[in-house]
Amino acid sequence: MSTLLPPWPLFSAFLLASLVLAVTPGPGVLYIVTRSLVQGRRSGLTSVAGVALGNLGNALAASTGLAALFAVSSLAFAVVKYAGALYLVYLGVQMLRLPPAELSAPVPPAASLGRIFRDGFVVALLNPKTAIFFAAFLPQFLSPDGAPALQGMALGVLFVAIAAVTDSAYALAAGTVAPALARARGLRRGGRWLGGGAFIGLGVFTALTGTRAAK
Repeated sequence: MSTLLPPWPLFSAFLLASLVLAVTPGPGVLYIVTRSLVQGRRSGLTSVAGVALGNLGNALAASTGLAALFAVSSLAFAVVKYAGALYLVYLGVQMLRLPPAELSAPVPPAASLGRIFRDGFVVALLNPKTAIFFAAFLPQFLSPDGAPALQGMALGVLFVAIAAVTDSAYALAAGTVAPALARARGLRRGGRWLGGGAFIGLGVFTALTGTRAAK
């Protein structure tokens, strides 16, 4: 496992960043909560599964592409890594500037479980922002001492698993807390600041610490 995961200080930063980003209320979380309200917890959990599978596809694709780039040129990989750090800071700034109204999710119409799963999968898989996010996020925690493809896949799977757990918690709790969530501007504003601060902090942290080259 030591070859698949970064050293503990960097791995702990990955876990913390993943958890903060996963629990931050955003359009995806609000959609899952709304779906749970409209059709119940089963529909909410089904949408979580579809989104998670789509995110996993993006994470694995990003890992494969990054590994190929790393194999060609360590300099090119370093450029991608620091460009990714800057992109994470950009995402954080954009999230902080996002009007609260744009954090709301539209009420989805009722649909079958198969349709809900398929829609969640397609939306997540074909979302270019998700693919770009993984391409920017994963390089910050890859080490040249191991196999980049395997490292990226392991971290991608772990991130998707963390997000799936937190999304499932939102879906299960929707029946009791989602009405307040949907109406609470303060919570949406707090989530915006939490997520934006996490993106900016992660980008700055990884840019300053970097990844030591193999000797």
